Amino acid sequence: MLSVSGFRILLDCPLDLSSLAIFSPVPIALEAHESLETDSVVRKKQKIEKTLDANDLVFAEPWYKTVKSLHLWDASFIDVILISSPTGMLGLPFLTRTKDFSAKIYVTEAAARIGQLMMDDLVSMHMELRQFYGPEDSSFLQWMRWEGLEVLPSELKKIALGADCEELGAWMPLYSAVDVKDCMRKVQTLKYAEEACYNGTLVIKAFSSGLEIGTCNWTINGPKRNIAYISSSIFVSTHAMDFNFLGLQGNDLIIFSDFSTLDTTENMENDNTYCDPVASSNARSIEVKSMHHVCSDDLYNLEEIAASLLKDDENMEEMEKLAFICTCAFDSVRAGGSVLVPIDRLGIVLCLLEQMSLLLESSSLKVPIYIISSVAEELLAFTNIIPEWLCKQRQEKLFSGEPLFAHVKLIKERKIHVFPAVHSVELLTNWQEPCVVFCPHWSLRLGPVVHLLRYWCSDPNSLLILESGDDANLALLPFKPMAMKVLQCSFLSGISLQKVQPLLKALQPKLLLFPKDLRCKIQISEANTIIHYSENETLCMPSSKESTEIDIATDLASQFHWKTLKQETVTRLDGELFMDQGKHRLLSGFRQADSKQHRPLLHWGSPDLKRLLTELSKMGITGTLKKNMDSAESKNAAGIIDIDDPEKALIDVRETGTVIITADENLASHIFKAIDIVLDGI
Repeated sequence: MLSVSGFRILLDCPLDLSSLAIFSPVPIALEAHESLETDSVVRKKQKIEKTLDANDLVFAEPWYKTVKSLHLWDASFIDVILISSPTGMLGLPFLTRTKDFSAKIYVTEAAARIGQLMMDDLVSMHMELRQFYGPEDSSFLQWMRWEGLEVLPSELKKIALGADCEELGAWMPLYSAVDVKDCMRKVQTLKYAEEACYNGTLVIKAFSSGLEIGTCNWTINGPKRNIAYISSSIFVSTHAMDFNFLGLQGNDLIIFSDFSTLDTTENMENDNTYCDPVASSNARSIEVKSMHHVCSDDLYNLEEIAASLLKDDENMEEMEKLAFICTCAFDSVRAGGSVLVPIDRLGIVLCLLEQMSLLLESSSLKVPIYIISSVAEELLAFTNIIPEWLCKQRQEKLFSGEPLFAHVKLIKERKIHVFPAVHSVELLTNWQEPCVVFCPHWSLRLGPVVHLLRYWCSDPNSLLILESGDDANLALLPFKPMAMKVLQCSFLSGISLQKVQPLLKALQPKLLLFPKDLRCKIQISEANTIIHYSENETLCMPSSKESTEIDIATDLASQFHWKTLKQETVTRLDGELFMDQGKHRLLSGFRQADSKQHRPLLHWGSPDLKRLLTELSKMGITGTLKKNMDSAESKNAAGIIDIDDPEKALIDVRETGTVIITADENLASHIFKAIDIVLDGI
């Protein structure tokens, strides 16, 4: 949460969908549910922590974990919400459905559409799951009561309550389809580099981050500071527009918020290839990382730094990784098994579809590929009409008359089949095995994957492809014992640590906000002023601009009459002050005829008493000069003028100020005019 120029800005509003792992999927054995309470009470009494099994999971309609303490926020205090990715907007309906919400939501056009489809699909999968649990009643919240939490195994309790036991309030029931529609009506979409001006003060722009279609980083330009917010980014993408880091140059403050390397073993001193822990006894894991150091003393100019950052070595490794996955899938179907792919990364799915289709086509195997999702048809159609959001290689296909992605042709040739649900009549009629199925949800708790995984989990020839990063052992718990092979894959999801330093060297911020948790993985050059931030910590940043710039209309600028005041040159202008596009502007305004409006508004110095007496006598006012002997300041110009004609008055002149005392308002006005003549003013 940022506070900029008095406005509060929320950066992204996601959901922690990995927390769904504490719930039991359906269908599930009823006897397991019946034995849950007895088993839990025994374990509580004996204080024994046994190995987790399916009976330990929460048997209830799932709730969803939002940002911690979201239910305590006053939504009316939020002025702006900036969304960096489709997944970053999954928690938005929880905010937009509150009574006092009035914030402006900015998101790119592509991310908004994909995010809406993801929310619709989540609602659809949840509604399907509710059909198994039946109508809502008071019993399904038993697990959230303290006695229910006490009997949870420590591993599940940590997910439910958080490490500090303060995250129970983050759980909420899922929003509805109506809430999603209402949320989207409050969203303002932008193109890349399109300016949006909020309240005439903040200029907001989105620049591509390369992670997924429509994902972005943000710049916020205000009167006192220019800010760049860097989320998870990929320099060269296989599908989305590349990371436009040059668009982030010229900002005083950079907020680095790419946490993609936090859970990896990558560090600046390690040049080795490594693997993630094995998820199960028959699971395999692959991890290919580029450890080429791109930061060297030879990179002195921006062109060389940019060229080093845009090397496609990571891109090539991603393609090699996808090829390896396709080979494993091909081996499974050749052995008579089927392949299940519940990966939610849209770009990865699109690239896997292309490579897997080519591999199967080049062989003699006739294996169907199924895509099962309530939004799959609309999502796939959308990805082929958005060339402006894709990488250059994809855009070139448009000019050559080819589809942007291969799935368009493959669907027409009936090599890929798209269905809205696993129980649809068309799918049951068309179904063949072995096959390859792409479907949600990667948590293995919602959607078609639950039914298909229970169907294939005992087949040793079948293959499940999971994205690493989450606890696969917990995710697979309800389906054990598993004979099915499991392949865990880690895909490029952010800026590698070796490229952080060159990136900052190219951007050259005056001030860098960097995650404290990443400090042990990388040392940032001291050339940057660094402030480390962590969760639940409030930081106040010094202003980077000592003064405010103002644009002055030409006709006003021609009226400058400079005067010196305490070694500063000043002038007086008469106009109307506006805030527009984050800049102060002074324009010619309506001038009133009253001459009082053009009197000096500011005087400085002490009046010369003898000259003041002369000016007063010209106005027919007579008086005598007296020294102010009662004041410690009685020296030089300090003194008193005692006026006796035309009325009694007193002018007390001191170094700190001049006071006019009289009962006659007209006389006071004449005295002020005389002082105005004697003193300098504007």
